[in-house]
Amino acid sequence: MKSLKKGILVETLVEEPKFDFKKPVFKKSLDLPKASTNPVAKEYLEKRKLDPEKFYFANKFKEWTNSQKETFDTVGRDESRIVIPMYDKSNNLIGFQGRALGPNSVKYITVMLDEEAPKIYGLNEINEQLPVYVVEGPFDSTFVNNSVALCGSDGDIRCLEGSSIVFVYDNEPRNREIVNRIDKCVSRGEKVIIWPSGIVEKDINDMVLAGHDIMNVLESNTYSGLEAKIKFNIWKKI
Repeated sequence: MKSLKKGILVETLVEEPKFDFKKPVFKKSLDLPKASTNPVAKEYLEKRKLDPEKFYFANKFKEWTNSQKETFDTVGRDESRIVIPMYDKSNNLIGFQGRALGPNSVKYITVMLDEEAPKIYGLNEINEQLPVYVVEGPFDSTFVNNSVALCGSDGDIRCLEGSSIVFVYDNEPRNREIVNRIDKCVSRGEKVIIWPSGIVEKDINDMVLAGHDIMNVLESNTYSGLEAKIKFNIWKKI
């Protein structure tokens, strides 16, 4: 800093302020019982051939969520939910989803503990040197080798840049949103699954329950470029 004293320019040094930014500390696990310990949650998952050891159970989801991060203004009419944890590549807990067990207008509630992290399930379990399948939901991803799931339409896959990505959307040719997403993948030259006409089930979980070998189906129906465009045009007319 410069100042003028009796016609003399005096220069003094002012120490710049120091800011001590603490790095956020993330948990490695959830302080909840496994879904396998609750009869209702266990039955719900096992009926869908899902492993209840991979998920958790919150008897009062809103109350528990607020203990992790202030999310709900009120915890009235609380409910039990299956809790699906999301981890980053370093195995830090970055968020979770709550899945309703019964009929509910809001099937999934997504809560991010790290607002900067991508809303993606399974990042801590993939090998990025192999093809990475990007599916629409965490439950479906448990049936697909080396896969992640988007936990919301705003899931950001830029964290997978450099990987060989295969997009897997639900088998719903009458769903305009899904058709548009596949159309964009095809236009960008991305690899995408175009379901064969012999499969009528809408999602991977239903396909598994129907007895399909899901990895064989995926590997046999991965397309890109002109071939993807031709297959896509046939599929959306089914």
